[in-house]
Amino acid sequence: MNERIPIIRPDVAMGDLEDDIRTILESGILTSGKYVAEFEQLVANWVGVDHGIATSSATTALHLALTVAGVGPGDEVLLSDFTYPATANVVVQTGATPVFVDSGTSDLSMDPEHAKALVSEKTRVIMPVDPLGQPADHLSLERLANEVGIHVVVDAACALGASRASRRCGSHGDMGCFSFHPRKVVTCGEGGMVTTDDPVLANQLRLLRNHGARKTSTRAFEFVEAGFNYRLSEIPAAMGISQMRRIDEIVSDRRMTAARYDSEVSSLPGVQILNPPADAHWSYQSYVVLFDESIDRDEVMSRMNQEGIETTVGTYACHQQPVFSKWGYRPGDLPNSDRFANTTLTLPLIPRMAVSQVERVVETLSSILGSF
Repeated sequence: MNERIPIIRPDVAMGDLEDDIRTILESGILTSGKYVAEFEQLVANWVGVDHGIATSSATTALHLALTVAGVGPGDEVLLSDFTYPATANVVVQTGATPVFVDSGTSDLSMDPEHAKALVSEKTRVIMPVDPLGQPADHLSLERLANEVGIHVVVDAACALGASRASRRCGSHGDMGCFSFHPRKVVTCGEGGMVTTDDPVLANQLRLLRNHGARKTSTRAFEFVEAGFNYRLSEIPAAMGISQMRRIDEIVSDRRMTAARYDSEVSSLPGVQILNPPADAHWSYQSYVVLFDESIDRDEVMSRMNQEGIETTVGTYACHQQPVFSKWGYRPGDLPNSDRFANTTLTLPLIPRMAVSQVERVVETLSSILGSF
């Protein structure tokens, strides 16, 4: 029987971590120590910004970023509809109203023209997503934000390693937010980070991340804001450090596998490969294809799984989800996002994926499509 091919396998080696884990445990400093600080600096330096503020997840990073941007009840946040619902959940958790923006007709990310049409006097933040490691059109969105005097907070959860317009993801907008979930290019198990060049925002992010506490001259704390416990601990940070030391190698490996898929998948009837625009380089957090609407994507997923190959949807159209219907959204309101949510399929992309594994995935997919 063929070995099962998972959707992803974290690129973490125990040999890279043994000494660091021992050092952390022996030190007794398990959170907010030197490993977190080093991880923050490595990510910030690689992205090309001055500050990295590590958090317990990308969701808490996004919530923290919206909070320091001043988002609250009565405000609106324009956000990509084609995204994991965590992006929208954090808007709701601030008390603001999520305003979903459609994707482009052939681009999974936020459509700047649709965003422009949705700006109102209540809009406080534009929050584009870099879906699946595919950077949004940040320059257009930054121009729009500057015209109306609002913040851009980028959900770059999947985009560490990607770039657009000669800037690495995490350096666009006022703040970028990364995820280090197990399916991401770099993983800490769980974890996130906000990146920014703004020292005022960075200081506020650090303050609110740790209960709104700052040290006094006596080394005790005084609590000056109603903050959160959104800290990252030391062992996950050590995991992140071990991969950041190999980030170029990791991203190059993913792009090589994606190129193999492109070559193999492009000849399949009813399947469209997605290509970066000329000014972009994708991180390929996921390798995603787009089906013709005549193909039952969910049936393909089920049958691929039966053949020992794990697949999943691209991601979700938030406006389709019942939780957001209270704002008047109904399935189909945002047609491009709606179509992508129903027709995208994520194929396995694992570290150092063998050519034979790519071929098996594509041959199995071809066989299933041929039976429709």
